[in-house]
Amino acid sequence: MANLPSSSLILLGLLALSFSLVLAVDQDFCVADPNAQVLVDGLVCKDPKLVEAQDFFFSGLDIAGNTSNQVGSKVTPVFAAQLPGLNTLGISMARLDYAPWGINPPHAHPRATEVFTVLEGQLEVGFVTSNPENRFIRKTLQKGDVFVFPIGLIHYEKNVGEGYAVAIAALSSQNPGAITIANAVFGSKPSMPSDVLAKAFQVDNGLVNYLQSKF
Repeated sequence: MANLPSSSLILLGLLALSFSLVLAVDQDFCVADPNAQVLVDGLVCKDPKLVEAQDFFFSGLDIAGNTSNQVGSKVTPVFAAQLPGLNTLGISMARLDYAPWGINPPHAHPRATEVFTVLEGQLEVGFVTSNPENRFIRKTLQKGDVFVFPIGLIHYEKNVGEGYAVAIAALSSQNPGAITIANAVFGSKPSMPSDVLAKAFQVDNGLVNYLQSKF
């Protein structure tokens, strides 16, 4: 193969890539097997012969989430863990409920872009672009409005209406992940060194210790 011209090597590489892609999509679906003992990128496929309608079904998004918590919001996920038929398909969704003036605190999805649709109420949403600009982009949404949070960027939602609000989020991953900023910074296990956080936030250690005690 070392004597082949570069054009032939490129062609062989493309053929190999095409063959690998065919192998990756040689079945209609890969329903997650909750009993599998081996972990892969995603979840192990259930035997297709044992797959049934229930594997592609989830019920309960009509039920309001319990918002009686410190932030006044509740996320009801429909990821591959809740809907096994989503496994390997690269999509998921969630219902979000907000009490009056409730928030979904600043957070990021490391593996997904989010398309956010308001079903009821009035929500302020915003996200921050990456360094060095750190530009803050914000908008107030009404029922029927759609907003996009790009993958990995810190964003939040806040109910600014008089009543309860409801939204649906569609995400470009079967397991988008969530990093809630306050929890990650002040609630890590074990705790981040207080002197590191004090210097990063330019505050004294006492305030850092107080904030860590809240998580």
